[in-house]
Amino acid sequence: MELKIVVYSKSACPQCESAKMVLKSKSLAFEEIKIDGEAERMAFYEKCGPSVRQMPQIFINDQRVGGLAGLQAALTQLGR
Repeated sequence: MELKIVVYSKSACPQCESAKMVLKSKSLAFEEIKIDGEAERMAFYEKCGPSVRQMPQIFINDQRVGGLAGLQAALTQLGR
């Protein structure tokens, strides 16, 4: 099954870089959307829900799995 993975990130973000490295190491294709503007990021967090206040935010098949730890848990669950 092909996974649609979207990584919302910001520049100079160590967790964002780590998440992208995990995906690359598993040869999983992903789309990266950088949100560097503070106002843009706050609007994005609003759409995600009240508990979201950090980058990266990763979506697999249009479902938010969260940040780096969420990505690793989701990939384990998917057997990847």
